[in-house]
Amino acid sequence: MKTPLCRKLGCELPIFAFSHCRDVVVEVTKAGGFGVLGASTFSPEKLEAELRWIDQHTGGRPYGVDVIIPTTYDKEAEKSLEDLHKLIPQEHRDFMEKILTEAGIPQLPPDEKERVEREIVQGRGGMTPDGARRLLTVALTHPQVKMVVSALGSPPPDIIEQLRSRGIVIGAMCGKAEHAARHMKAGVEVIVAQGTEAGGHTGEIATMVLVPQVVEACGPGIAVLAAGGIARGSQIAAALALGAQGVWCGTVWLGTRESELDPFEKQVLFDARADDAVRRKARTGKSVRMIKSRLSEAWEQPGAPKYLPTPLQGILYNEMHARVVRAKRKDFYSGPAGQVVGMLTEETSVRDVMYRMQTEYLEAVERLQQLTDTQQ
Repeated sequence: MKTPLCRKLGCELPIFAFSHCRDVVVEVTKAGGFGVLGASTFSPEKLEAELRWIDQHTGGRPYGVDVIIPTTYDKEAEKSLEDLHKLIPQEHRDFMEKILTEAGIPQLPPDEKERVEREIVQGRGGMTPDGARRLLTVALTHPQVKMVVSALGSPPPDIIEQLRSRGIVIGAMCGKAEHAARHMKAGVEVIVAQGTEAGGHTGEIATMVLVPQVVEACGPGIAVLAAGGIARGSQIAAALALGAQGVWCGTVWLGTRESELDPFEKQVLFDARADDAVRRKARTGKSVRMIKSRLSEAWEQPGAPKYLPTPLQGILYNEMHARVVRAKRKDFYSGPAGQVVGMLTEETSVRDVMYRMQTEYLEAVERLQQLTDTQQ
């Protein structure tokens, strides 16, 4: 399974694990894959602490960092990082408050409310170009960070130049072949072709359709990773057969012991079906595949306010989400998750997932080989 991209980055397996949890990043990396820490919701101070911990537990192995550099966002948010709450219209606050109050979901205790609001504002403040630059400044002080991925659009020219000068591989997500062409023109070296099945920010084209289109658009000089709907080794084999040099997985790690989710949140995922993962804008103002709930659907109803721009919608939504989690209200829970959530049924470990993926991959390749042998 060792592809040219694996050799370039210094990992053994073409399994790229996106996670906001440092434990997942470490365990995947130690198992031969390539962990990528989702850093967009961290403050610079929090990111420094997380990366330092990863450095100490990966034995010198390389890993990556994922940031969000949006092309459309609230410009005022970059000037008013300390006052982001004031930029959220009262109409939107009243709308969310009415929904939760009528459902009997209590307010957070004052001290917890203050902590949650502070952490969300500090983190969501990173979801602007300047915020991403602050996070990258931290990441660049850690030599084991060998790849940086931009989750929304191509990195700006100054960031491209900065990363190249450090020998860091530059990646970017795309949902259409034309996105890949723009990324290449900007200087991106790895394209993550993310199908609509994926959790988080995603487009409308399915992975099986998207990957060969992106591979063809990129040509032999650019590595493509397949993302969206991948949780099994047979799906890795399919991705490699389509021309990808690896797979990018996120949802599959949410049900592991190492995941950042608490037992309540994991149980929501274990109870969910594939069609419970829907695309909605309620969480960030951009289309995110997430678990369908009464909270996500409230924003789809007539009379709901317009979605706020990044990062304001995320600040508003996540403050309310914290109340839902504390109250353990499954009917209102809407965490990001891809359609493979229907394959998650019980808690496992990162090591078990990695082992199973490799075993299933070999079994899939053997089945294909048997078909070829039979035809001969």
